[in-house]
Amino acid sequence: MTTEPRWTLLEGEALRIMAELPDASVDAVITDPPYSSGGFTRGDRMATTSNKYVQTQTKTIRADFAGDNRDQRGFEKWCALWLDEALRITKPGGSLLMFSDWRQLPLVTDVVQIGGWVWRGIVPWDKGEGTRPRRGGFRSQAEYCIWGTAGGLRDDHEAYLPGWIHVPVTRNDKHHITGKPTDLMRELAKIVPLDGLILDPFCGSGTTGVGAIMEGRRFLGIEKIPDYAAISRRRLEEAENTPMLFAESPGMTSPPAPLFELPDPEGLELCAACETLRPLDALDFEDPEAPVCASCIDESFAEHG
Repeated sequence: MTTEPRWTLLEGEALRIMAELPDASVDAVITDPPYSSGGFTRGDRMATTSNKYVQTQTKTIRADFAGDNRDQRGFEKWCALWLDEALRITKPGGSLLMFSDWRQLPLVTDVVQIGGWVWRGIVPWDKGEGTRPRRGGFRSQAEYCIWGTAGGLRDDHEAYLPGWIHVPVTRNDKHHITGKPTDLMRELAKIVPLDGLILDPFCGSGTTGVGAIMEGRRFLGIEKIPDYAAISRRRLEEAENTPMLFAESPGMTSPPAPLFELPDPEGLELCAACETLRPLDALDFEDPEAPVCASCIDESFAEHG
């Protein structure tokens, strides 16, 4: 059983904290920074993040986040600063995975290279048809993960990952105004070898870390907003205390040792919908022969009302 925590969360301004981190100390930087987007005009960009990114019918109120009001030049220079620090902190051959929307995509692919990274490509994230439709045009159904490396590709990790990822956003897995799904971040975490260290300097609600821990990796997060730092800590603690059978890795012939001590098997039951082992208190036993977990109930509700 692992006794040392598999994650660390540092609270404060990202650039200031990153400057204190040692050289070549992380295996990857996987992050969803503020886009400074959400509109065509300066007035649009200066709106609060809840006004820019939350649909009017949404009832859940979440804290606004900082750093989303820069103009194009300010955004470019700010990204160049933290990307340069991130490169210094990353081991040779380590990866950068950085999210962007379509408006900022041309700039982000440039600034990744300005920051010294080798640009390797783009991984589109398909959010599904639950996204807002656009009359007379196409849905904004995708966001983009820009991939770069600190020099050449590492040769000690047999990873063969998809070039396109489809993961819908579900209500029960939304913890931040612009939060990404946990399953999406789990897929991205596989760019790092088992037990590797992933840095997210704009941690938000901690989903990068949750995905990393669930996939058998370690996590270092930085978050400036106290409300989101508290959410991150809670979710990371829950992820660390969630039983894991084993983390999959391409080319693995046998499961590695569990990261956590498994509970008595009598404390787990298979969800009839997703066929995943869940703790008994996370299941609905309305039908004793086919218990269903809360995640599947929420997804069914979202699909069928």
